[in-house]
Amino acid sequence: MTTIDRLEPVNPSRAEHWYLRLYVAGQSPKSLHAHANLKRLCDQYLLGHYEIEIIDLVEYPALARGDDILAIPTLVRRLPEPRHKIIGDLSNTERVIAGLHLRPA
Repeated sequence: MTTIDRLEPVNPSRAEHWYLRLYVAGQSPKSLHAHANLKRLCDQYLLGHYEIEIIDLVEYPALARGDDILAIPTLVRRLPEPRHKIIGDLSNTERVIAGLHLRPA
């Protein structure tokens, strides 16, 4: 089962829309931590211009092939292009910001 969090734009002047996919393993502590960290960063830097899709590989292991997932949790920035991946619980804020090329809105 996948879930998508959709938020209305807070800052209409920001044109970019981000589509992020987070691969997790059920409700493990690392998976929950990664999701919480991702939402915090998105709320801070993307001001509602994002979608997060959660892919639970315990339920749907075949979906890992689409983004070549080798470890979990893994975050994939699908939009804007180019794609970027970050492995781990996303607790290193500076690494996530640099890896996804986030910038303050």
